[in-house]
Amino acid sequence: QLQLVESGGGLVQPGGSLRLSCATSGFTLDDYAVAWFRQAPGKEREGVSCISSSGSSTNYADSVKGRFTISRDNAESTFYLQMNSLKPEDTAVYYCAAEKLSDCPRSIGIQPFDYWGRGSQVTGSS
Repeated sequence: QLQLVESGGGLVQPGGSLRLSCATSGFTLDDYAVAWFRQAPGKEREGVSCISSSGSSTNYADSVKGRFTISRDNAESTFYLQMNSLKPEDTAVYYCAAEKLSDCPRSIGIQPFDYWGRGSQVTGSS
């Protein structure tokens, strides 16, 4: 059974850092493009970042460029989102997602990702 489990969320002061992890099981991560999404209260889920199956290419939402970094460790079946310089507007539930693709879509939309974690809360507040 294919599973994705997020960890690493929490409360952080503005300007602080967090690293989210997404541990996967039940499939060969090497064959999948993976991504992070987030959903703030009252807002639609939005794409944050995506990384290709090989890790050779990444893309980011404009709102997080230069602050967030996506990475993956296929040997550990885990991928990550390093979040620096966090802002209050980064507060959201963060979801990891995977799809059997080599490359990320040009726009990080919910489609075509079929496999999702349950989410991890990130709160940027003093």
